[in-house]
Amino acid sequence: MSKGDDNRRGIQSIEVGGQLLLALTVHGAPMMLRDLAREAGMPPAKAHPYLVSFGKLGLIEQDPLTGRYELGPLAMQMGLITLQHMDALRLATREIAALGDAIDQTIAVAVWGNHGATIVRIEESNYPIHVNLRTGTVMSLLGTATGRVFAAFLPPKITEAMAKQELHREHRGATHPPWKEIEATLADVRKRGLARAVGQPIPGLNAFSAPVFDHTRAIVLAITALGPAGTFDAAWNSPIAKALLATTEALSRRLGFS
Repeated sequence: MSKGDDNRRGIQSIEVGGQLLLALTVHGAPMMLRDLAREAGMPPAKAHPYLVSFGKLGLIEQDPLTGRYELGPLAMQMGLITLQHMDALRLATREIAALGDAIDQTIAVAVWGNHGATIVRIEESNYPIHVNLRTGTVMSLLGTATGRVFAAFLPPKITEAMAKQELHREHRGATHPPWKEIEATLADVRKRGLARAVGQPIPGLNAFSAPVFDHTRAIVLAITALGPAGTFDAAWNSPIAKALLATTEALSRRLGFS
C-alpha cells in the first residue's frame, strides 16, 4: 500500500482532535472554546477533553485571563524544526515538472547568486526555445522577467547599484529609462506578484516569473515559465500565469510564508 493511500487505517480520535489544531492554525489568533469547537465541527463538551490533553503536551495553551486557546510552545518548536529542514530548491524541483506538464512550457528556477539572478534548474517543454538558457546563466536584472522579480522583492540596497550599473552598461551613454520609470515597473511587479516579458529581450519569446518567499517573508527563489509567443499566452490572467502563481504561492506556504 502506498504512502499516499487515503484509505490507510489511522486512529480516528487523533484525526478528530487534530481538527482543533487545524482550526487554531487557520484562524491565526487565540480563540474561545465555543468558536474553536464550532470551527472544528464538534460540540464544546467534546472539544474540551482534547484541549486538556493537547495542553498537557504543550501543543496548545489557554490564557488564564481571557480563557482563549492558542498554539503552545511545542507546536512552535515543531514548526521551527520543520522550517529549518525545508529546502526551497528541493521543493521547487519537485513542483516544476508538474507545472511544466500542466502548461507545456519550459520552466526555470533561479536563485540570487554572487552575480545576480542565476538559473539553477530547467525543465524543458515540448516547444523548443531557441535561446542559450542553461544552468548557471545569469539573467539581466531589469531586462528579464526573472531579474525583475528579484529587483522588485530583494532589499533595494542589494539590487539598486547593480541595476543602475546595468542600465549604464547596456545603454552605453545613450538615454536610458529614468529611474522613476524603473521604480514604477518594479512596483507593478510587487502589486501583481508577477513579472512579465513579452518579446523582450528576445523577440518571439514570452515569459512570466513569480517569487517564492520563506517564513521571514524574504524571496528565496523565482520560478519562470517561458515559451514561444505562438504557444505562450502572455495575458496577465492567462492559464499560464494562474498556474505559475498557484505553484509559487503553494511553495511559499510550505516554507512558512503567511
